[in-house]
Amino acid sequence: MTSARRLKELWRRFDVTVRDLPLGLLILVAALLPASHTHGTQLGGLPGREFDALAVAAVALQCLPLAIRRRRPLVCLVLVTAGFAVDQLRGYHSLAGTAQAIALLSAGAHLERHRRAVALAFSVAYVALALALVGAGGTEGPSEFVLYYLAMALVWGTGSWLRATRAAEAAHRRRVAEDTRTAERTRIARELHDVVTHHVTAMVVQAEAARYLTAAPDRLDTALTAVTDTGRRAITDLRHLLDLLNPDYGGAAGPSSTEPSVGRLLTLVEQTRLAGQPVEFTEEGTPPESTGGADLVAYRVVQEALTNALKYAHGSRTSVEVHHGAGEITVAVSTEGTAAPASSPGGGGRGLAGLRERVDVLGGEFTAGRGAGGGFVVRARIPARAGGAP
Repeated sequence: MTSARRLKELWRRFDVTVRDLPLGLLILVAALLPASHTHGTQLGGLPGREFDALAVAAVALQCLPLAIRRRRPLVCLVLVTAGFAVDQLRGYHSLAGTAQAIALLSAGAHLERHRRAVALAFSVAYVALALALVGAGGTEGPSEFVLYYLAMALVWGTGSWLRATRAAEAAHRRRVAEDTRTAERTRIARELHDVVTHHVTAMVVQAEAARYLTAAPDRLDTALTAVTDTGRRAITDLRHLLDLLNPDYGGAAGPSSTEPSVGRLLTLVEQTRLAGQPVEFTEEGTPPESTGGADLVAYRVVQEALTNALKYAHGSRTSVEVHHGAGEITVAVSTEGTAAPASSPGGGGRGLAGLRERVDVLGGEFTAGRGAGGGFVVRARIPARAGGAP
């Protein structure tokens, strides 16, 4: 970290009043220098007057309140305006008159409540000051007073524009944060659906089958072992998901060997077979070392398709074909029968919709529907690029 950046961060730690005070002190010192007397703002055309104790007080009243120009913009504007009125009516014409524009700009930028009332009150006070200056022998005509008022109105408008811009930027940041949270919640829900639904479906099917095997202890033991193994895999996948959502949860962050990928498809197929679903598995080509998240999406496509086969076409022959081509992974899962979540009141196709979103993010193609020869077919073409994430 550079020294300039370190000093900037140290400066920001101070209270805003402390950070705003140096500007007021700078104008105060400049206004009190003898060379600057009667060389400041001249409104009304009154003759200049030598500085005295009241002049010093008027200068201080205009400069020191700038320390609270952001914390108490209305109080700052009232005090500075009072000091400016004294300065002009007495003919000091000090450089402290510059503080009037700064206080008005700060009020326009930071005042939150009663903005119209404050603008109206300032306008009335200005008219009263103009009349007092004319009554005290001022030589300026109406055009000079109007010109100065328009300049102050421009300063107020600039402050209001800064306030509106700041509010728009804050609203944009809130929208981005909310969109990010929504996307993250969607991703978490999608991962939970993919992980939990498949394992729980397999466990339910295996447990249902075990109910009819009480007379065959060997087969019953095999079925219960399959349920246990499926439950353990579910716990492992859930722990891995927690590691992804919170790297501190499971220790050191980083890639995990348990991350679902195309290379684990055979395990997924074997698990589905143990649940009583006849599955034919074919894999062609060699998976590249880096696919930019395409392997995870391909794994989820197969996982969801097999889950639907278990739920809606249990016992029907299912075929899984995976092809690793040049720069893409092609997946096709076909099941005899329905194997579509729309056939169940509790389905709704939520998993298929999530798969379509995953594939679309990577610029691929996804289809799910009736096959030409009957049954249900899920197909996906997923571009495989180095880097990135699904």
